[in-house]
Amino acid sequence: MENIRNFCIIAHVDHGKSTLADRFLELTGTVEKRRMKEQYLDQLESERERGITIKMAPVRMIYRPSGTKGQMLNVKSQLLSDSEYILNLIDTPGHTDFSYEVSRALAAVDGAILLVDATQGIQAQTLANFNSAKRAGLKIIGAVNKIDMNPVLLPEVVKSTAELLDVPESEIFKVSGKTGQGVGELLGAVIEKIPPPSSAVAGFGGQGRQASEGGQQIFRALIFDSFYHEHKGIVAAVRVFNGLVGQDSDVTLIATAANFKVKELGHFAPELSVDQKLENGQIGYIATGLKDPELLKIGDTVVSRQSLVVGQNLALPGYKDPQPVVFVSFYPEESDDYEDLKRAFGKLKLNDSALKFDPDFNEFLGRGFKTGFLGKLHFEITAERLEKEFDIRTVHSFPSVSYKVRMRNGEWAIINNPKDFPDDYLEVMEPIAKVEILTPSGYLGSVLQLQEVFRLKDLSTQNFGGRTILITGVLPLSELIRDFDDQLKSISAGYASLSYGISDYEKTEVVKLSVLVAGQEVGGLTRIIHKEDAEKEARKTVERLKSLLPKQQFAQALQAVAGGRILARENIPALKKLLGNFGKTGGDRTRKMKLWKKQQRGKEKLKELASKSKIDVPASIFKELLKK
Repeated sequence: MENIRNFCIIAHVDHGKSTLADRFLELTGTVEKRRMKEQYLDQLESERERGITIKMAPVRMIYRPSGTKGQMLNVKSQLLSDSEYILNLIDTPGHTDFSYEVSRALAAVDGAILLVDATQGIQAQTLANFNSAKRAGLKIIGAVNKIDMNPVLLPEVVKSTAELLDVPESEIFKVSGKTGQGVGELLGAVIEKIPPPSSAVAGFGGQGRQASEGGQQIFRALIFDSFYHEHKGIVAAVRVFNGLVGQDSDVTLIATAANFKVKELGHFAPELSVDQKLENGQIGYIATGLKDPELLKIGDTVVSRQSLVVGQNLALPGYKDPQPVVFVSFYPEESDDYEDLKRAFGKLKLNDSALKFDPDFNEFLGRGFKTGFLGKLHFEITAERLEKEFDIRTVHSFPSVSYKVRMRNGEWAIINNPKDFPDDYLEVMEPIAKVEILTPSGYLGSVLQLQEVFRLKDLSTQNFGGRTILITGVLPLSELIRDFDDQLKSISAGYASLSYGISDYEKTEVVKLSVLVAGQEVGGLTRIIHKEDAEKEARKTVERLKSLLPKQQFAQALQAVAGGRILARENIPALKKLLGNFGKTGGDRTRKMKLWKKQQRGKEKLKELASKSKIDVPASIFKELLKK
């Protein structure tokens, strides 16, 4: 294990993690130059389109510092520089919605490179990821990226990064992920500074314990990621903390008590590379052959089956079960795709353990799933993956959050589906996010003005690294997922950055806003709105619906109702029909009036029938109405 280094790259979004990983792959010869492409480890189509990392990506690199390539690392120890190293890298996402991905990567490694963009400096998620790595007890190496752009702020960024890590400025590496400048020295620092793995569980302050049986270490490994393979079944990405496992070994998943025989194992190179065994300290994959996604949990421990003893706890310290904070109902555009949608969600959950979904039903859209996410971007990415990876087109409801409601009988209930929100209750609590905003001092006034648009409060400011200001405060999560981040980027020309975490619940005043079409409630359009915003949202909703719904043979009343009151109303007039040739030839007026009255009676009859039958709101109308 002395020559193994397990590490990850952490940074704010768009600071160059994946580009730096590309240079590592080239430097170690892991990927041939003819096969190399930008952001090689970003395999999802959504990642490439958006230019951000969404899924963590492990890769095993073999490096020989004194090999034939002549790319000698700046390693002080001559003993180390003559050796061959196994470098297990995990590239991580940078957006705050995917911080859970980062936490899982941190639990599987022994050190981290904290990467800072020299043109932007330390940003909100840089701080959040640094604090997470520090709590995990990892060795952190600081690096400033994009020096090829000759940024004027380079000295200032190096200084602030050194202050954050509490190290001399000389220990901050200056690199260019684009040109490769300084990358060799950084990789050398990984070998020299990050400790080799031990049997103590990294990321938990060394609280892991060695497990042995008859003087031999038994096999234990932490599952930090998984995905579905058509032929291999569920494939688990693991970090081994004790013993070894080989082909055809009998193993058990502790959380679900599922038993299976290892179908295949190996390493990420970065494609799956078959091996005969995985040993203590190594990172690799295990093909389980299991088909049911519910049998494997991220954060679970896989152990050799013969080592299980009644009363002995062999579980490694895992992670907290991620709690979704944004809820959206998904329905297939084609009702026949329901089972396909169910299978797609099951497969997505294998490599996105934060995804939660339960069956749901809508009177207009049919069967679907109420789905929980860690944030708005998490939801948007999942919707994209359903369409691009599984070819399933969906219609979804408005994003909502979870409320704690105290009922009339005094009991509390958790409500995350607006249509289940009671009309009569004693009090309601909403989730509150603690936000951290880093902004250049020149945009401080504009950022503070967001208090006039959003329910942002308890603000405090402090100077952070010269010309940068750190603003902390609290904001209801429902406001945050509306468009707070977009507004922040807009008023700061993209320079301000945001990170957040759910801190608590606070008492609030909200109402259930329901939409009625011709007297019938349209459940998919029901929302929970803060009392102050109810009338404005009601007016916008009925006006938008009027512009989208087609005319019928009868007049349709569109109403937005809250608390038993009609807050807004619009009417869609009935279709008009020409009265034959009477308008051209003149004709007898009594005959015209007779026909008009007949049509009016027909429309009244149609209206009466419509009130008793289901109003048809096409899925296309839902999709348009639910657009931002």
